[in-house]
Amino acid sequence: MGNVYKVVVTGPFNSGKTEFIRTISDIPIVSTERRISDHFASVKDETTVALDYGQVRLGRDLFHLYGTPGQPRFDFMWDILSGEMHAFIVLVDSCDRASFPQARRLIRIFRRKSGVPYLVVANKQDGDNSLSAQAIGRALGLGGKIPVVPCVASEKASVRNVLKELRALVFAYNDD
Repeated sequence: MGNVYKVVVTGPFNSGKTEFIRTISDIPIVSTERRISDHFASVKDETTVALDYGQVRLGRDLFHLYGTPGQPRFDFMWDILSGEMHAFIVLVDSCDRASFPQARRLIRIFRRKSGVPYLVVANKQDGDNSLSAQAIGRALGLGGKIPVVPCVASEKASVRNVLKELRALVFAYNDD
């Protein structure tokens, strides 16, 4: 039997959290997407209001993936979802520089919740105006200390690579 991990997948609105979980999950995801009724409706039709849940096996290890809502009005869910997490992932839309301040804020918030390992995912790397993972790390002020992994959340191999990187990070963290 392998290890079981609870991983929180967070990030600003429209960063690709639901797509990330949907792409890799071995089971049909549990999603609480609802029609958007505020000014975000011009960006997309639906948004997560409570959580997304999926699970995936990598080898013998099982990952339980919990996606957070991206809109600040649903931030009360962050405490609920982050309880007893083993690691977290912050998805960033590589094409949406305006979302970077929110990504920095989420990193601070989730680091305070728990001292678990985390990484940043530079999502939407297939976009015309996407910044590289290195440029996003600089823009977020990570100073090369936190891994920034390039990703296209709609591609299973890309998401699997992120989870492999995270698993290695958790192993290293637990060895210390």
